[in-house]
Amino acid sequence: MNEERERRWRLAVGSEDDALPQEDDRRLSKALTMLYGEGEGAAGGGKGRGSLARSAPSVARWLGDIRQFFPTSVVQVVQKDAMERLGLQQMLLEPELLAAVEADVNLVATLISLRSVMPAKAKAIAREVIGKVVAALMERLEQRTAEAVRGAVDRRRRTGRPRFPDIDWPRTIQANLRHYQPAHRTVVPERLIGFMRRQRRLVDLDEVVLCVDQSGSMASSVVYASIFAAVMASLPTVRTKLVCFDTAILDLTEDLADPVEVLFGVQLGGGTDINQAVAYCEGRIERPARSHLILITDLFEGGNSEALVARLARLVASGVNVITLLALSDDGRPAHDPMLSARVAALGVPVFACTPDHFPALMAAALKRENVHDWAAEADIKVVRAAE
Repeated sequence: MNEERERRWRLAVGSEDDALPQEDDRRLSKALTMLYGEGEGAAGGGKGRGSLARSAPSVARWLGDIRQFFPTSVVQVVQKDAMERLGLQQMLLEPELLAAVEADVNLVATLISLRSVMPAKAKAIAREVIGKVVAALMERLEQRTAEAVRGAVDRRRRTGRPRFPDIDWPRTIQANLRHYQPAHRTVVPERLIGFMRRQRRLVDLDEVVLCVDQSGSMASSVVYASIFAAVMASLPTVRTKLVCFDTAILDLTEDLADPVEVLFGVQLGGGTDINQAVAYCEGRIERPARSHLILITDLFEGGNSEALVARLARLVASGVNVITLLALSDDGRPAHDPMLSARVAALGVPVFACTPDHFPALMAAALKRENVHDWAAEADIKVVRAAE
């Protein structure tokens, strides 16, 4: 019976090695049974669904077994289930357990929410864990974002001696296809094609304000928005501000040089007063015709929704490029307030959910003042329709 159960676990979650030794079979089965199963594998010896009990060392060993037998994608799913079903959040206050978890965006959001109750040693390890995730996200997203929003490049004039950041790679590759090296499976360009830079004064720069809902349902959006804000703030070609809010407002613009510090400044949870946050951002906008307000919220307004709609209408009329993202995450179409979303869309404001991989192209379209609705259609992104 045990052998059959172990075989089914492997088939269900796809372990990386179908020929595990018998001892590894038992460890694998026990690790999964602690969370999903019944019987002797359950921690604490109880019946019914397994339990992680209250022992950080045993949970650390459990997580180690999960990480040994399964790929990262499976580990992250199992960890998420453990947090939701067995209350693992409280155990993340233990340094030993923190060192054993597989770090991802969802874990970062959980650590941020627990920051205020963490002991000092656990907080130090949590900062290291968050730092690793931030570094991985920066590596994944930084280059594309920088290329997309580099507004100091005059794309009407080209040069054969561009700086490395200004190389137009598609045109360069096309012009050098005859120099393809089969042995190396790459093109060795003989001639570079790029964009001519032009000097721009600080007052000429476009201004981007990321206004981010930090209520609990928007946790992963806060993480991604902080990363993108940090990337854009490092560019001399746009002026970037980051404002997070629930019923209070937190302006993190001055901390954008250190995205880990930004995330440690966020306080997830609480209510939502979108109108108050938009009012604050409205007061920070200096030149509406050169400003872009990216409002990231599910539009479940706890404040004055009538005042919010009127304020957004006023911003649009003044020339501010307003875009509402119902989420900035990998989770697909999020829950949102359909009635308020439709009213905001009726103002001509694009309202839709966006993945991190789409965000750089979205910002490029926004900074060029292109029709974002058309961009979304080309990207196969469904936008909210205006209220009729």
